[in-house]
This record gives sequence, structure tokens and C-alpha cells, in this order.
Amino acid sequence: MTLSVQTNKSALVALQQLTSTNQQLDQTQSRISTGLKVAGAKDNAAVYAVAQGLRADIGGYSAVSTSLDRASSIGNVGLSAGESVSDLLIQMREKATAASDSSIDTFTRKAYDSDFKALISQVQTILANAEFDGANIIDSSNSPGIGFLADADGSRTLTLKTQNLSLGGSILTLAATASLGTQTLASGLVDTLKTSLENVNQALANLGSDVKKLEAHNLFVTKLTDTLEVGVGDLVDADLAKESARLQSLQIKQQLGVQALSIANSRPQIILSLFQG
Repeated sequence: MTLSVQTNKSALVALQQLTSTNQQLDQTQSRISTGLKVAGAKDNAAVYAVAQGLRADIGGYSAVSTSLDRASSIGNVGLSAGESVSDLLIQMREKATAASDSSIDTFTRKAYDSDFKALISQVQTILANAEFDGANIIDSSNSPGIGFLADADGSRTLTLKTQNLSLGGSILTLAATASLGTQTLASGLVDTLKTSLENVNQALANLGSDVKKLEAHNLFVTKLTDTLEVGVGDLVDADLAKESARLQSLQIKQQLGVQALSIANSRPQIILSLFQG
């Protein structure tokens, strides 16, 4: 090997190795501090692009889950209100049946009629307050239904169909002005209430099926989101056990590199001994 004070090949080689070690050490320390082996595009452009696409999907499904949660809440509020209406119809039918008895006196009939009208008022109150976040699925305000997000692209929806329980409608055929003032009126309302009760119960069954469908899809979305998050983790997460072992190895390698560079830098000193008398 040529001895020269102009060029120290050994020092250059040692410096290159030390620089490489320092770069690897910086990378390992970054992985440990962030927990990611791919924190940006420069770490691995292809993997980063795939991971970002999956993160976008996760964000989209998060919005879907929020939309479906709202749908379930709207539907459950509607179900609770509808069940209360069904209970009230049972009471109203009982009053109508009792008032259809021709043997009762005027005072008793008026009492039944008063109770009956109070129940009608209660039904109206329930229907008006069966609202969640501005949506009411058991009156006519959201006919024929409300669409909710079903996929991350927002291109598909699931519909929570309106079950309009408004008085005098196709389901609850009982008129808001119904009265038990006479035996004839009371007798006529018995069949009306029976039909209305059957219709309301069927509407509740339909609404329950819709809510169950939405909740099942929400569960699927949750599982899918968890799977995507695991997939992103497999792509970009660092194995901290391996990185910890690698850190210790590189720290030792760095120390040895510094010593090797020091030795290489001292090599030109040999030239001085060649010129001593």
C-alpha cells in the first residue's frame, strides 16, 4: 500500500463505513421513536402509497360507521315510540269496547270519551317527539325513508324506511277527531282500532327489520375497519424487539467505526519515522 500524506485510503474507507453505520443508526432510532418502519414516502414509496390508500378507506368507513350509528339511534327512537303507540291503542280499544255497551249511562260514556281523547292526544305527543338528531321515522317528515352510507366511497346507501303512524293515515287509520260520544260511534271504532293496531304492529316489525339490517352492516363495517387497521400495521409498523437488538448492535458498530477511523487517521504518522535520522 502506498504511503501518502495526500490520500489516506484507509481513513476514507473507515469514514464511509462509519457514515453508513450512522445512517442505519438514525433510521433505527426513528423507527423506535415513531413505532413505524415506513413513516414516509422516502422510507418505502410503494408500501407508503398502499398504506395511505388503506388509511383513506379506514377514514371512509369511520364516516360510514357514524352514519349507521345515527341510523340505529333514529330507528330505535322510532321503535320505542311506536311500541308506546301500540300500547295506547290497546287501551283505546278497551275504552271503545266498553263505550259500545248500550247499557251504560251518559255520565259513564262521557268519562270513557274523555279518557279516549286523552289517549289520542298522548299518541300525537309521542309521534311529534319521536325524533333523533332532527329525523323522525314514524311521521311523514322523512317519507319514504332516510338513506345512510353503506361503503367508504359513499356510492351505496342503506335505507331506513318511514313507517308513518300519523293519525288518519294508511297505518293508523284512527282519526284525530275520533269520539266515543255515542254507542254507535264507539262500536264503529272497535274495528277501526283493531285494524290500526294490526297495522302498527306490522309497521314496527318492518322498522325493526330495517334497524337490525343497519346494525348488522355496522358490525361488518367495524370488523372490516379493524382488519384494515391490522393490514396497515403489518405494512408500516416496526418490530420494536428487532429494532432494539439492532440499535445495540449499531451502537457497538459505531464505536468500533470511530476507533477504526482513529487508527486509519494515525497511519500517516509512520511517514515521519521514515525521515528521522
